[in-house]
Amino acid sequence: MDRTSPKEIVAAAQRLEETSGNIGVAFTYNEPLVGYEFVYDTARLLKEAGLVVVLVTNGQIEKDPWLQLLPYVDAVNIDLKGFTQSFYDWIGGDLKTTKAAIEMAAEQGVHVEVTTLVIPGKNDGAEEMAAEAEWLAGLSAELPLHLSRYFPRYRSKIPMTPVETLQRLRRIAGARLRFVHLGNV
Repeated sequence: MDRTSPKEIVAAAQRLEETSGNIGVAFTYNEPLVGYEFVYDTARLLKEAGLVVVLVTNGQIEKDPWLQLLPYVDAVNIDLKGFTQSFYDWIGGDLKTTKAAIEMAAEQGVHVEVTTLVIPGKNDGAEEMAAEAEWLAGLSAELPLHLSRYFPRYRSKIPMTPVETLQRLRRIAGARLRFVHLGNV
C-alpha cells in the first residue's frame, strides 16, 4: 500500500501551483474526517504554505475537533442528508451534529455550502425542504444549497429522483435562499 505524508501533499500542491495555477487541496469523495488527524496535519501545513483548503464532509464530528480544524479550512461543503432525525436514523447519523457543524463553520467565517441528496419517499417532502431552507436562511440567505439527484445503485429499490421533484424543491428552498442549485440532472 502506498502512503503519502502531509508534507508530500503540500509539496505536490506547491509544484502544481507553479505549473498549473493550483490554489490548494480539497479533501473529498470518501468521508475525509475518518482520517481526522491526517486531514488536520495536512490542512495546517497547507495554510502555512498559503494554499487553500476545502473540505467536503457529512458533518458528523464533535465540537472540539471541529473547532480545532476550522481555522485551517477556507471552504466546506457539508452534506445535510435530510432534515429529520428519522431520516438520519435510517442512514445512521445525527441531525443535530450535522446542523452544529454547519453553524460552527459559518460562525468561524468559513465559506459554507450545503448539499442534500434528494431521495424519493425519504427526504423529498415539501415541508421538510421548507424547514431546511428556513433553518439555513437563519444562518444566511446567501448560503448556497445544492439539491442533488439520487440514482439507485446495487440492490436499491428506490427509483431515481425525478427532475420535477428537484425543481419543485428548488422553488420551495428558493423562497428563503438566494442560491439553490440542482446537481446530477
